[in-house]
Amino acid sequence: MGLITTLFSALFGGERNVIRETAEVFRVNAEAADQRGANAQAAALAQMAAEYGQPRRNWFDGMIDGLNRLPRPAMAFGVVGLLVAAMVDPIWFAERMTGLALVPEPLWWLLGVVVSFYFGARQQVKGQEFQKSIADTMSRVPQVVESLAALRKLRADSPGVADSGADAELGLRAVSAGVEGNAAIEEWRRAES
Repeated sequence: MGLITTLFSALFGGERNVIRETAEVFRVNAEAADQRGANAQAAALAQMAAEYGQPRRNWFDGMIDGLNRLPRPAMAFGVVGLLVAAMVDPIWFAERMTGLALVPEPLWWLLGVVVSFYFGARQQVKGQEFQKSIADTMSRVPQVVESLAALRKLRADSPGVADSGADAELGLRAVSAGVEGNAAIEEWRRAES
């Protein structure tokens, strides 16, 4: 009995488990891996909470955050307002548009550059997401074509569904089955002739 006790204390004694430690050399400890993943996710959430959860330091920060959110809605409402103004008072609208015709071309280019930089980054991100979704869709095309071909083979009127192989008599019986002795078909044939 002393030998077994000595063997077990060597393997599992001193807060050790030699079998578990050896197995972890070949396979990752799933519980420890899950704990590391949970810790990483908690750290990421804590970082995001620290970044976005801070109260505004002063009134100026709040004002700047508000101003950063204004350009897109202001532009959209401005265009809708111009359309409404053109319908309500065409002469007033024509006067304003005539004034815009006097703006020098370099100023229009500068406005275009500012708007492009402002909206360009967002447009680029959306464009890349769109291209990625197109690539994902295109990568599934062979699977869809294969599935459609398999489904079409299952239709009752598809060629080869009831393939009789080399048996010609069976093939003729399959083609003419149900025609002989069918009163409705016989009556139709008589009416046609």
